[in-house]
Amino acid sequence: MEPIAAENNSDNINNKESSFQFQTSTYMQKFRLYETLSNFYMIGRNKSRTYWRVLKIDRLDPSELNIREDSTIYTESECSELLRRVHEGNISTGGLKFVTTCYGIVVLKSEMIPLPNSTVNSSINDKNDIRYKKLLCSVDLTKDFFFSYSYHVMRSLQKNLCNNDPDQVLYETMFVWNEFLTRGIRKHLKNTLWTVALVYGFFKQTTLSVSGRDLKLTLIARRSRHYAGTR
Repeated sequence: MEPIAAENNSDNINNKESSFQFQTSTYMQKFRLYETLSNFYMIGRNKSRTYWRVLKIDRLDPSELNIREDSTIYTESECSELLRRVHEGNISTGGLKFVTTCYGIVVLKSEMIPLPNSTVNSSINDKNDIRYKKLLCSVDLTKDFFFSYSYHVMRSLQKNLCNNDPDQVLYETMFVWNEFLTRGIRKHLKNTLWTVALVYGFFKQTTLSVSGRDLKLTLIARRSRHYAGTR
């Protein structure tokens, strides 16, 4: 029934595909972090390098999440010019620098590396930090977790086709495992442009040949974060 419906509604499908292509062009997949003495600057762009955005993060008060999203959509040259002006405006305090180390963590398979910041009085060797490190390292982020930049894998195919809920609602489903970790920045910015929803479960895609036509069959099984016990 579905192939027949697709043929009868080819115009609608083409319109949906065009809309999907437009939406996927606005998803950012590459990020670079820069710093001045008082701020971090996160630069995000899409895969085709046609969509550039800037996020400014205040680094003077580590106890508060003080961030501001630039509403301007930049081209690559415009973004480079912006960074040049930021550098010139802060030249007296060291200018703008590309960050290779910053406060936070880098997760590589099951290894966690501390990235110190002299402005933050914290140590990863603290008792609580060691406990959290052990918990985080016990989770293999390279296995069983999956995500998509452009498709809402936390919802069923039927809901994605028929329901246009705001992105904020998507993160509140039972299948988004980093909902709590990303809640602060999402509520502050009122969008999900700078975050990616992680789903835990099983993902498999295979190509089948039916009546001389190739098609891809995708199976997505999602585990609820509300009932995450042993199966």
